[in-house]
Amino acid sequence: MTNHDADIPPTHAGRPTPPEPILRQAPRRHGATAPPPRRRGRRRMLPWKHPRDLTRTQRHRRRIVTRGLLATGLACAGWLGWSIGQALTYPGRDGVEARLAEWGRDHHLGLAVNQLEDWQYALNPPRVGGSLTAAELARMRATQEAAPQGGAVPLRVPMPTSITPRLPGEGVWRALVTSHGLPLVQGTYVRPDAEHSSYEAAIAWISASHARFFLHPGFREPGGSFSVPPTIPVGQRNGLIATWNGGFRITDGTSKGGFYLDGRTDSTLRVGAASEVFYRDGSIRVGTWGRDVTMTPQVVGVRQCLQLMVDGGLLASDIDVPYAYGWAYQGKKYVERSGVGVTANGDIVMVVGQALSARTLAELMQHAGAVRAMPLDMNGAWPSFMSYDASVNPANPKPANLLDFGEAADRYYTQATRDFVAVYAR
Repeated sequence: MTNHDADIPPTHAGRPTPPEPILRQAPRRHGATAPPPRRRGRRRMLPWKHPRDLTRTQRHRRRIVTRGLLATGLACAGWLGWSIGQALTYPGRDGVEARLAEWGRDHHLGLAVNQLEDWQYALNPPRVGGSLTAAELARMRATQEAAPQGGAVPLRVPMPTSITPRLPGEGVWRALVTSHGLPLVQGTYVRPDAEHSSYEAAIAWISASHARFFLHPGFREPGGSFSVPPTIPVGQRNGLIATWNGGFRITDGTSKGGFYLDGRTDSTLRVGAASEVFYRDGSIRVGTWGRDVTMTPQVVGVRQCLQLMVDGGLLASDIDVPYAYGWAYQGKKYVERSGVGVTANGDIVMVVGQALSARTLAELMQHAGAVRAMPLDMNGAWPSFMSYDASVNPANPKPANLLDFGEAADRYYTQATRDFVAVYAR
């Protein structure tokens, strides 16, 4: 073979093999990077292009999309600011934390609000052990000193306490409101349980035969238009002796019941629900709807909330069921709570307390003599019981918190966010 023959490519079937074709590539712009090699079986992502590499039409479209996204973001931020601003400035005496929580629940964020409350509770659980402050001990001792000697004014016998021995004045009743020599409203203080001995619960008793009870709506809960105002206005305060808070929210379904007033029903009155029922003659009953109480022509108001905690003088069988008395494990939490019950002769007992579980709230109402009792609202912003002193100005009696949760005692003299009960002397 000659050197010339070496330059001839190998043959296949007697013919030379054609050379590999040369693939031409489009010239690249100066400074542009080469695109990554395309991999078989994978879709190539379109790279972001610098505005100078776009046509005029493409640049115009990009500006429209950018401006649209920016306008949408600004509109959402503006609406959010306006909406929260409305929540922070509506009438009433609610605190900032309560207003933000209500805003969240009004905008379908109830689960998120509940979760935040769970985290807050986990980070700041109630203290275990310890004792009451000097001021609290002095107030409890003053209760015993206020008890009249010789039975001049008929007060109830001291109620049983969860902790023994009892402190001086613990569980001893004193008159909060007196009319014609009769203590129509009485109150006392106890520690809720042996584990939470540095906290207080306050218990009130009202003589049902000497009082008239009225349900008021809140202007946000349940909201709407009623002939009954969401406040106790000037001109309607003569004879006022007590007020207390309503139950869980009706509008988001947490109460598992309904609200009836002025011929109008919000949500549905649920058979089996614990109910406060108000009658035309000013009387009140507490019981299970459909069993103890039902709709009659004499009923003017109904406030339902969950189910009875005390029934027939005994604690409910589901008192320790996690979901029975609040979202998730709220029934197990030791937080601020309130509840109302009725004694065997129809008198009313009402409890507001710190560091209460569903069980300890029910036990306190049972110890106070309730044969049927139901939960009301919970957490610091909502539980309340006020008595009213008319000695200085009968037309505008001075309110006082039985137990102070940091909310104003005259909260029902302004527009109330949530429903409440007002009590007048007969």
